[in-house]
Amino acid sequence: MVNAVSTGDCAAAGRLFDVAEVRALLVAAAREGRAVSYSEVLGQLGYRFTRPKMRALCAVLGAIDDAGAAAGEPELAVLVVRESDGLPGQGWWVASAYRYGHDGAWTGPDARALVRELQGQAFDYWSGR
Repeated sequence: MVNAVSTGDCAAAGRLFDVAEVRALLVAAAREGRAVSYSEVLGQLGYRFTRPKMRALCAVLGAIDDAGAAAGEPELAVLVVRESDGLPGQGWWVASAYRYGHDGAWTGPDARALVRELQGQAFDYWSGR
């Protein structure tokens, strides 16, 4: 995943979060066939939701997906969604949507279809592992 954050942001996020722990939470969610909210992930990591922590989490999600792509795994960041509408946040759309041929709105039926497809790939991949 191409990140819209600087290397310094990634390093700071890596100090705030254990990347392996975040990845393990996402793999567990994928095995269960479910998406997780930003606040749920932060809560599982021992934090309450704040915008700065969410942005730091997003930097870690990018690093996780970069490593996963190199290993031939489907992305996991698409599993992390807003509670309000069940879709990934702006950072995911900016970093990922064009790669999947999506140049439309970040909400609505087309956005939901893309997210469902990508989440399904993660669910299928991790369900038997």
